[in-house]
Amino acid sequence: MTSAPSAPLAGPEISGTGSMDILFRRMREASRNGPPPSVADRKAVLDSLARMLRENGPAIIAAISDDFKGRSETETRLLEIVPALGAIRHAKRHLASWVRPQRRTVDWAFQPARAWIRHEPLGVVGIISPWNYPLLLSLSPLVDAIAAGNRVLLKPSELTPAFADLLAGLIARYTDPGRIAVITGGVEVARAFSGLPFDHLLFTGSTAVGRQVMAAAAPNLTPVTLELGGKSPALVCPDYPLDKAAGSIAFGKFLNAGQTCVAPDYALVPAGRERDFADAVLARVRTFYPDVAGNPHYSAVISERHRERLLAALAEAEAGGATILRHGEDRGGRVAPSVVLNAPPGCLLLREEIFGPILPVAGYRDLEEARAGIARGERPLALYCFTGDRRTEQRVLDGSLSGGVTVNGTLLHVAQDGLPFGGVGASGMGAYHGIDGFRRLSHARAVHRIGGINGFERLGPPWGRLADWAARLLTRRPV
Repeated sequence: MTSAPSAPLAGPEISGTGSMDILFRRMREASRNGPPPSVADRKAVLDSLARMLRENGPAIIAAISDDFKGRSETETRLLEIVPALGAIRHAKRHLASWVRPQRRTVDWAFQPARAWIRHEPLGVVGIISPWNYPLLLSLSPLVDAIAAGNRVLLKPSELTPAFADLLAGLIARYTDPGRIAVITGGVEVARAFSGLPFDHLLFTGSTAVGRQVMAAAAPNLTPVTLELGGKSPALVCPDYPLDKAAGSIAFGKFLNAGQTCVAPDYALVPAGRERDFADAVLARVRTFYPDVAGNPHYSAVISERHRERLLAALAEAEAGGATILRHGEDRGGRVAPSVVLNAPPGCLLLREEIFGPILPVAGYRDLEEARAGIARGERPLALYCFTGDRRTEQRVLDGSLSGGVTVNGTLLHVAQDGLPFGGVGASGMGAYHGIDGFRRLSHARAVHRIGGINGFERLGPPWGRLADWAARLLTRRPV
């Protein structure tokens, strides 16, 4: 039996809805009174979210671009609105089967009886979403939480204030505030939010902040899902065409100016081919983005602080002897796409997740050396392997562990609603998307119904010869 959760921290006043703690208390009380929402009710909420997206696409795109000071309209539409609608469609299509009780076997020693699993709502789920994909990484876990029958408090990033305010207003207009509510505010609000005794808390962001979120959740024994990041490698095997791999890696790296948690962080290529690969990457970049400064298809870096960090990392690497190959100039909030050769050991580009349009390239002598180098680091959120040989592919997969994998491409494993998305080790814990998100945000409740005769109880006590005989029989059963 668990102890009562500690009282939630008082939160800031939210216009028109009361304080954060009052919102939470109301949701918590509602979640504990009455039956779980029906499939039809959950689908109605999902329909409202879909209508919200379809009717407000231009406003969403404009708000996100305003926060970035220049975000590609097409990237917001294709990488955020479209997959969010896809998640809603997938959940609606499969929800009835997800909710249906699942029969489980009953050992013959306990017959007659039936057993099954009921997937039931946890209650109130908290979601803390990041700035890099502010819409998708708010709505994707929200869809899973609603499909599982939960109520949701959502805290968007303070780095995207225009979008956060817009989302708060849209959610209030299109959904029941007793079912979904958005909390806006800065770091102090986020800290108080993390300390609320949610039934589950899902955070997407940096590993450093993830540790703080987990610590804040610990006193309430709040279970957490942490979607973090790390240095996701792109391994180009000797058999794979270098130009083809360069095109895929450039695509995945420079979308959203590299501000993607599963972007290739660095590339490993056969020794002696590093410059050829770097030139091929930049050739593809010039095709993608003929101009950088002011290009509406090339996104800006979110803030001056983030830009200064990236430029300082380049300067550090260059001072240490690295060769920097660049396309364009750093202007208008945009950091030019860059490829780095011979980055010095210990520099920021090799030590931390880059989260920007900079790609270090390193050579390896054989696959075992490359595999061992990947394994020495923290387990990444994504791994990209380029090979046409199935045995090589299996060798790479067997010799490494990452949150997810795309073979002969980048990013696309995340776009599959039928695959779980999540990290492992320092790149996160837990996974969501589709049925995996539904299960993650549900309680799998075990139910055992005894038949007309309870044979186990008839054995005693007081224990006698029948119980001794049954114990000997059950002990001799083959295993």
